[in-house]
Amino acid sequence: MPDMIEQIHSRFVRALQGAFGDAVADTDPLIAPAGNLKFGDYQANVAMSLGKRLKRNPREVADEIVANLDKQGLFDDVEVAGPGFINLRLCADAIAGELAVLSGDDHLGIARPAQRQTIVVDYSGPNVAKEMHVGHIRSTIIGDCIARVLAMQGHDVVRQNHLGDWGTQFGMLIEHLLDKEQTFPDVRQLEDYVIQDLETFYRDAKRKFDTDPEFAIRARKRVVALQAGDERTLKLWKMIVDESRTHFSDVYERLNVNLNNGDLKPESAYNDALVDIVNGLADAGLLQESQGARVVFAPGFEDADGHPLPMIVQKSDGGYLYATTDLAAARHRIDERGAARIIYVTDARQSQHFAMVFATLRMVGWAGPHVRLDHVPFGTILGKDNRPFKTRQGGTVKLIDLLDEAEQRAAAIINQKNPDLPDGKREAIAHAVGIGALKYADLSNDRVKDYVFDWDRMLAFDGNTAPYLQNAYVRIRSIFRKAHEQDIDTSAIDASPIVLGNPPERAIALQLLQFPRMVDVVADSLEPHRLCNYLYDLATAYHKFYEACPVLTADNVATRNSRLRLSALAATTLRTGLNLLGIDVNEQM
Repeated sequence: MPDMIEQIHSRFVRALQGAFGDAVADTDPLIAPAGNLKFGDYQANVAMSLGKRLKRNPREVADEIVANLDKQGLFDDVEVAGPGFINLRLCADAIAGELAVLSGDDHLGIARPAQRQTIVVDYSGPNVAKEMHVGHIRSTIIGDCIARVLAMQGHDVVRQNHLGDWGTQFGMLIEHLLDKEQTFPDVRQLEDYVIQDLETFYRDAKRKFDTDPEFAIRARKRVVALQAGDERTLKLWKMIVDESRTHFSDVYERLNVNLNNGDLKPESAYNDALVDIVNGLADAGLLQESQGARVVFAPGFEDADGHPLPMIVQKSDGGYLYATTDLAAARHRIDERGAARIIYVTDARQSQHFAMVFATLRMVGWAGPHVRLDHVPFGTILGKDNRPFKTRQGGTVKLIDLLDEAEQRAAAIINQKNPDLPDGKREAIAHAVGIGALKYADLSNDRVKDYVFDWDRMLAFDGNTAPYLQNAYVRIRSIFRKAHEQDIDTSAIDASPIVLGNPPERAIALQLLQFPRMVDVVADSLEPHRLCNYLYDLATAYHKFYEACPVLTADNVATRNSRLRLSALAATTLRTGLNLLGIDVNEQM
């Protein structure tokens, strides 16, 4: 069954055609939920733009549209207001009928795609040999949310974690480890080092690389040995990568992020393809030389002085850059994985880089018009001083430490609110609330903007926060526990008619009907904050419904069962929506 907006849209398209002929048949009726339910449930705003196009009074245009509109079985009232707004009040039976369909659908009305696509989502991308820090959280959780939403739509989603595991930094780290092994052979086996050790060694290696010319020469030669497949070098490289993977997996599990080792596709995976990338660009006539390097000049990109901006694909010493690897990765994803859409989730500072990569992919023909390429940029997490978020000592905030603090703060709040909880249950709730609060605080902000990190705000049980939404779910589930305690049979409510006699009932019903459309909006816009705002509005509507419409003490069984059914659908929608954000719910708080 088409969702409510699709039904309204379809009827308006026919009304436009009936009023003004085929010339306006493709006009968007501009259907949107009404801003104030006092005036209607939905609103059509097409008359203003169409009036300008037809050079007619918009209100007269609106009157003609309404005169040709089929109202049977869908609209209770249609009226023209102001300069030409068309306010629509739906039939309660139509709303109830669609809700009945949603409540019996495991996908809550989210339609399967007419054409199932393979969609690659490239996200997270932490640094090998370093602990994940706060700067990695945005790419990780925004990308995970996008992947979940697209999978919910029914697409084949390929998650890709594009790790930097190749190049000069590994030459210097491996050379430093070999020096350390020769100097302290009995202190510790290299294979026993953990991620914290490797990060210390990385800093030491970088210091030596910058200050010791002889070490820098050896480090560069070690890169050549790595690329040539030297056995000892590869063994150490593999040890570094494996230990990093273990650390990443631990963080992803704590964060409830759907990334695993099978999703890792590091730079090294494309090493053998880089020569072909450069040769392909040369064959297409796109390569030029600039200061000894081989570059691509994509139209429309200029430096601050207005000169054409090069994208370097091969350095003067023969080495390759991120752009070369990104071109190789994109070609592999399109040719080998069959990707019809590729989504890259990185910070906004890489926007120009990906714009140039996308332009080059189009120019050389590796990404045809059938392939959609999206860069999903995001802003910076700021401290209360409006500067990049740091520790009190001014250092980088490690992600594990942040997750620990989130759970500890949540546990203190939960213990204060419900001190009688058993320890195991308190820990589980604190994990869901703490990690959920951290993720939601990020996802609920417009991703392109910077936001200020604030523990008190994100852990609050009121306002647009994860605890508020989680608590709304708990409140609904408590109704069903009480029903069980009162021996009320809730097993048959799915067959009970939905009755929308009061404004709060109608408001929660209309909010529930918007969920499928919201999933489609997020899948297209790649803006998780839209889903967050929807869930907050849903929880707010349910709280108003809960306060105004007694459920278990309703006047009669039919009303009670209808409200139970509305409550069950609200709980399912909240749980499903939070799951798309990667946030867990509990049955109690």
